[in-house]
Amino acid sequence: MGYLSPPPAPAPVVVYKDVGGLVSDYEAQTEQYRRENREVRLHECRSACTLALSLPNVCVYPDAKIKFHQAYNALTREVDLGVSSRLFASYPAQVQARLGYLTRDYRVLSGSELIALGMRNCNGDNPVLIATRKEKLGASVASTAQSAAQSKAQAAQQGSQQGTQQGSWGDIASKVQSAVAAALNTPDGKPSGPLKVAVADRQSISQEALHATARLEDMTRVRATLETIPLPPKRPDNFGEAAREADPRLKLMAGADPILPEASFIAPAN
Repeated sequence: MGYLSPPPAPAPVVVYKDVGGLVSDYEAQTEQYRRENREVRLHECRSACTLALSLPNVCVYPDAKIKFHQAYNALTREVDLGVSSRLFASYPAQVQARLGYLTRDYRVLSGSELIALGMRNCNGDNPVLIATRKEKLGASVASTAQSAAQSKAQAAQQGSQQGTQQGSWGDIASKVQSAVAAALNTPDGKPSGPLKVAVADRQSISQEALHATARLEDMTRVRATLETIPLPPKRPDNFGEAAREADPRLKLMAGADPILPEASFIAPAN
């Protein structure tokens, strides 16, 4: 069975002997296997077929033969360095290191050699998958682990600081919660009597006290200012009698002092 003639999915693709072909065809087939997460098992794989080593679900048999060489133009037979570089870049880092570079002639790695480099054994002796470059993966994992460790350390430091600031207030809150739970622990789920719980934050209490002190100081200043303003003179107690003596015609309303003369106006003297 060749690389470009797979069985219906999701059956594994078993490559008994594939001599390669157009790199573009093998690249398209490789991406299809990648999307399907198809398992590809290699016996003998040459040339463009070596793109299979880039798949995450590939394995090799111990007696497999994987043959590498530079890509070349089918008409001019000249080496295509660009396509050759794409082929080489698709291999796992361990394979790249073992090969070093590609040449026009075949360079062969056996299945047992590839398994020793970390490729998965199709017989199940080595279930580890390394079809992607482990350097980048390792760096990503290390970076993620380092970020997680830093976040954990920061969270622990913040928790320690909060615990130091709150002190016994956390114990008080815990006791209040226990008291509320005990009070509500009745058959009907309601408290047996009036329940009054006051929970305050120390910082809030301090701020409220400062506001109250400021208001008290403002009121004191206003009161002191009012005390400095002189009051108007007090009206004499005999105001009504003095008005009647000045003009007997003025009549007072019951319960009030005179404020207006009678309805008729007094004619001015000639």
